[in-house]
Amino acid sequence: MPAPAPKTQESPLTRSVTTLFGVGPERASQLARLGITTIEELLSHRPSRYEDRKKLCTIAHLELKEPAITHGKVIAVGTKWFRRHSKSVTEMILEDGTGRLYCRWWNLPYMEKYFAMGDDVLVFGKPVSLKPRTIDHPETEVLEGGSENFIHLNRLTPIYPLTEGLPQRWLRGLMWRTLQAFESRITEPHPGVTEYLSAGTSNGAAKVDPCPGSFTSRARAIHMLHFPEKEEEPEIARRRLALDELLDLQLEIQTRRKNLETKAKAWPCAGDNHLIKPFLGRLGFKLTEAQTKVLRELRKDMAGPHPMRRLLQGDVGSGKTVVAACCSLMALESGFNVALMAPTEILAEQHFLTFSKWLRPLGLNVELQTGTYKTRRAKAEGRNGTAESEKGLSTETPAASFTIGTHALIEPGFTPERLGLVIIDEQHRFGVSQREQLVRKGQYPHLLVMTATPIPRTLGLTLYGDLDVSTIDKLPPGRGRLKTFVRGPDKLPLVWEFVCARLAEGRQAYVVCPRIDESGPEGIKAVTTEFQRLQQLFPQNQVVLVHGRLPAREKEQVMAAFRSKAAQILLATSIIEVGVDVPNATVMVVENAEQFGLAQLHQLRGRIGRGAEDSYCVLVAAALGKESRQRLQVLANSSDGFEIAEADLRLRGPGELLGREQSGSPRFRFAELSGDLSLIHQARELAGKLLANKPS
Repeated sequence: MPAPAPKTQESPLTRSVTTLFGVGPERASQLARLGITTIEELLSHRPSRYEDRKKLCTIAHLELKEPAITHGKVIAVGTKWFRRHSKSVTEMILEDGTGRLYCRWWNLPYMEKYFAMGDDVLVFGKPVSLKPRTIDHPETEVLEGGSENFIHLNRLTPIYPLTEGLPQRWLRGLMWRTLQAFESRITEPHPGVTEYLSAGTSNGAAKVDPCPGSFTSRARAIHMLHFPEKEEEPEIARRRLALDELLDLQLEIQTRRKNLETKAKAWPCAGDNHLIKPFLGRLGFKLTEAQTKVLRELRKDMAGPHPMRRLLQGDVGSGKTVVAACCSLMALESGFNVALMAPTEILAEQHFLTFSKWLRPLGLNVELQTGTYKTRRAKAEGRNGTAESEKGLSTETPAASFTIGTHALIEPGFTPERLGLVIIDEQHRFGVSQREQLVRKGQYPHLLVMTATPIPRTLGLTLYGDLDVSTIDKLPPGRGRLKTFVRGPDKLPLVWEFVCARLAEGRQAYVVCPRIDESGPEGIKAVTTEFQRLQQLFPQNQVVLVHGRLPAREKEQVMAAFRSKAAQILLATSIIEVGVDVPNATVMVVENAEQFGLAQLHQLRGRIGRGAEDSYCVLVAAALGKESRQRLQVLANSSDGFEIAEADLRLRGPGELLGREQSGSPRFRFAELSGDLSLIHQARELAGKLLANKPS
């Protein structure tokens, strides 16, 4: 009988916070609201900022709208009610011998119970008035006597994110005591990392920027994070702890890729060119050098021993769809089926029309599956002659070799046989788990992920770190210039005159608003209310409306009218961000442009400039403050999607940039994707070294 496996010793850091002195059920509940249930999670609770309490300002020296820390004794506190007891202001007056400070909290009457006459209170905030000196909604902390005062005063003091009922002073004291008890037990999560870092830098092997603080132990980093002695220590600590986070992610990514290459045998999908050659001959234009280069990379992958896992990125209008068609033909030539998933019905319908036009003459069937069209086929020419539509609830296994769809493709009803290639278009609009759901429909099919929203390098190395990257870095020739202008609402009459002149030349225009209806903040334009106004402004032109709540059939009719030039103005929400290709549309007006991210505006702008004529995008911003104008000016100054994507990441951060759909995106406490590119490179290199030396 084999001996039982030895039990792994539980780390003391995984114990519940309730084992700490002073943490009862109520405090444990408050900590849980901050995501803290274990000692390790407590020690990883990052301060939001630090106060230099070695330099307290006197009340008399407070300056208008300048953040400062001061303190004084409470000489008055109370709450005034008005408007029939529906509104209130709680006021506390402090005195320090140099002057008086009024602290006010609007509609927070419970604040009164936190202070008593004679309390010594520390205050942080920006004075809104100097006569009398007043701070609205300051951060406060009641100073108490005792042996632990050295934790809170005369030092760089951490200020933590809190929850209702949890005092700053109590949490800081708990952190100090916990650190004293457990700092010696904090170990490196990956043994050997410090040695690898030292060796990589000393012998010149690490080809990345040096990471300040890389060689600090994890225990020392956590101490510096909470109780730094110098101003630079919090950043040194953050970078060391960020490196651990990024290394965890890179180990997961590289392990997953290694497992795929070990376990999965690729379908032979390189093809023999008997479909691609006639396809390219019928196109009417020649592929660019950038497209040809990417196709060589794809063919090499699809002929290799491991399933292709590749991200194809290219700016709007760079010709990714043609490359995807060629890649699909390689799989079809080899006798395997292809599935393409798009995020919206409009884009799926656009792909269906495009691929039907391209592939039907080659004797191939194309099928559309969405929530509206469970089965819609474009049959090969020479078989039944014309395309046919079948709208119904059929969930039979599709007969077509090439299936295009939306989320319907990940439903149980779609069960493809011999699935050789999966294409995901506009990957940023899907969750990572949805991508995996479709891939699992086959036996390790090749995967091509496409995006027209250029991905900042940091996100590419994290969110898409398990994919090889191909980039179409040049636009096809023969495109007109695309000019972008930023204007205030007062210039709208001139903007509409300009649009009218372009329509008179036979061109078409898009008008984009951020909302469907007027529910929400005032001043934000909605398409349902703008529709009538545009009809009055342009009585000689046909105006049509499309948004996400329209029935699919109605959307299709609207888009068909715009494509055929029966309608001259398309009023829309951001639903047209992808999937609309009308070369005759040369003008776009985006109202409330400040409501959109830069990458999204760049995508919207990509609906124009698709023909030989010059095109014009006008960004109308209702709030043209310095920051808003500076942000939008990035678009006016650049048409490079990669440059814009990097700017968007810096300005908005990865959370907003990825949006709610990217449920698989990494969540970090310490890593900052907008500025940690060198750390990501370092983590990738370290992960490779650790896995190379890991016993199989």
